[in-house]
Amino acid sequence: MNFDGEDLSHTSLTDRLEPDETHTFRSCDLTETDLWGASLAGARFESCVLERTDFRKADLDGASFSGGGGTGIRFVDADLVDVTFTDVDLSAAHFGGALLTDASFTGCRLIGASLTGSRGTGFRVSGSNLTLANLGGCSLRGELIEGVRFDDADLAGCDFTGATFSDSRLRGARLLKTVFAKADLRGADLGDCDDDRVRALAGATINHAQAAAILAARGINVI
Repeated sequence: MNFDGEDLSHTSLTDRLEPDETHTFRSCDLTETDLWGASLAGARFESCVLERTDFRKADLDGASFSGGGGTGIRFVDADLVDVTFTDVDLSAAHFGGALLTDASFTGCRLIGASLTGSRGTGFRVSGSNLTLANLGGCSLRGELIEGVRFDDADLAGCDFTGATFSDSRLRGARLLKTVFAKADLRGADLGDCDDDRVRALAGATINHAQAAAILAARGINVI
């Protein structure tokens, strides 16, 4: 079933969705639309307004979102396995309890988003802005993290074991009990590193310039 350019805001769509069909939404207004528990596996959302859209407990397995978006989207307890988000505004989105196994975020705006409490074996993120986001306890083991801003994000308890950072930023990020074992941080802007942040980087690989900056901040010159 296709929805093209429709104003579906402030409505409940559950009764309009056909079972066992793949749904496509193009340039629709889904502001505060109720899709709680909806069956949307494989659905496509293209350039839709998603301001405070309610996807709680929805089945979005294999769905794709491209363009559009909005603030405060609710994905709490949703099935987001294999979902792709491309160039979507997900600012202040809520993912608590969502199953994010193999989900991917590319070119997305995730400022202030909350992914803490999400479930699954890990997700992928690239070219995205996660400034002030909360990823507490998330796993990005072995991932290539390219072009990602984690400025002032809460990364407490995150697992970056074996991850590789490229053209990314960790300035001001909270690193309490964050795991960087065997991670390659040579492509990351670490920002100012106090003693607690240096300890959090244990097991990671950094470059000469990063090490020199850390030591210079402690009055030690590297020649």
